[in-house]
Amino acid sequence: MAELGEGQYDVIIVGAGPAGLAAGLYAARDRFKTLMLEKNGLPGGQIMLTGRIENYPGYENIPGPALVDHMVKQVKSFGAELKANCPAERIERLDDGSFTVHTAKGAFSARVIILSPGSDYRRLDVPGEKKHAGAGVSYCGTCDAPFFRDKHVVSIGGGNTAVEEAIHLAKFASKVTVVHRRAEFRAQKILVEELHRVAKERGNIEFKLEAGVTEILGDKKVDAVTLKDLKSGAAERFACDGVFIFVGMIPNTGWLKGFVELDGNDFIKADPAYMRTRVPGVFVAGDCRTAAAMQLATACGDGVVAAMMMKQHLKDPAWWTRTAEPEAAAAGGW
Repeated sequence: MAELGEGQYDVIIVGAGPAGLAAGLYAARDRFKTLMLEKNGLPGGQIMLTGRIENYPGYENIPGPALVDHMVKQVKSFGAELKANCPAERIERLDDGSFTVHTAKGAFSARVIILSPGSDYRRLDVPGEKKHAGAGVSYCGTCDAPFFRDKHVVSIGGGNTAVEEAIHLAKFASKVTVVHRRAEFRAQKILVEELHRVAKERGNIEFKLEAGVTEILGDKKVDAVTLKDLKSGAAERFACDGVFIFVGMIPNTGWLKGFVELDGNDFIKADPAYMRTRVPGVFVAGDCRTAAAMQLATACGDGVVAAMMMKQHLKDPAWWTRTAEPEAAAAGGW
């Protein structure tokens, strides 16, 4: 293998959240020259906003920033480089199959790219939301429902994820008030039927339809929301202990349009078995990909798979096309 010069790497990982850090760990530990680019001042992504994690294997209870700190130290111990405040702006594929990543801090080249820019929760952008994020306001029922055992929570949204998460919340909360802007849910009919069945059986789900939350109230903790009737315009102070917001995800992929294939919601299309895109040498990991589970552990798993498949690709470039069976490609939607 030829010696790599300044600014040249075996792999550049775009995004240093859990998926990117896991990919960086496996790549660097295999002695590949590895560069991780993080657009923010600190790595970690959404996990940095999580005050308490209980569903990551090996930790009974750990704050998100503490877990990220462990992951960063580990990946750096194997020689990976991390450049923070260094957003990728454009990726160029060269005639020899290598890549140049153009950033605000210069250009870097690599033989392989792993895309893990993550996604952001779509927010309501109402007063009090940012203040209480991670401390009464949550965007993940699977992650945080157990913290609201025997509490009254407000669940906002009417899509598939919102309905599924409201059902999950009802297993823990004493009361779940589902708030939706429309008179009918946008979720699949079978999910809506399940929601109403659970509401009838458990008796702890109520509905506020054609309504919206315009403010989240509380000093040190959430104690109420301002609930607005969208038909009459009337507003009321509505007491609760927590707010779950399920109004969608926004993948951080807008800058990748034209480079890799995106689905209708701008998530990156990828072969789920190998984490590869349609562009040879470009892999994807984490919440930015189509059909991602949006969980910390699965994001790390994506990163591991991407790094292992990167190793296979560099060892045997013909592997890429040899294993791209039409049936598997069609099933994965990549």
